[in-house]
Amino acid sequence: MTLARLIAALFVGLTAFTAFGSAYAKDPVYTGRFNNNAVDGHDVVAYFTDGKPIEGSDQYTHEYMGALWKFSSAANRDAFIAEPEKYAPQFGGYCAWAASQGYTARGNPNNWTIVDGKLYLNYNTSIQRKWEKDIPGFIAKAEENWPGILDK
Repeated sequence: MTLARLIAALFVGLTAFTAFGSAYAKDPVYTGRFNNNAVDGHDVVAYFTDGKPIEGSDQYTHEYMGALWKFSSAANRDAFIAEPEKYAPQFGGYCAWAASQGYTARGNPNNWTIVDGKLYLNYNTSIQRKWEKDIPGFIAKAEENWPGILDK
């Protein structure tokens, strides 16, 4: 293979890789319109350790899956870095009930549940009440729909 063909093959491969990397119509992590903060800047580890939403700090951050995650302490940031899949909300922080219905909506950090060690967010209190009527069923439906609904 000539050097020119090798360079051309590498270019085609890199172009395909780049195109594949940006194939989603929506970001895999919900960050809102005005910044790149996951979970509206709330500390996702705090849901597990403190049992409530706590705002994160600009002092303790980490980039993961294209979003900026904020934490209330270095210990929480380090716990997330060690096991992001344990702490990151399911369905990229989009509303879990909406995902079960086949679409995405904002996940509100104040409307949350932990089920079987996983964090789920909902759009608002009204939607969370619907979610609570059949959490296992809605989780199953959302898992079927995800991640295909990001392409919609």
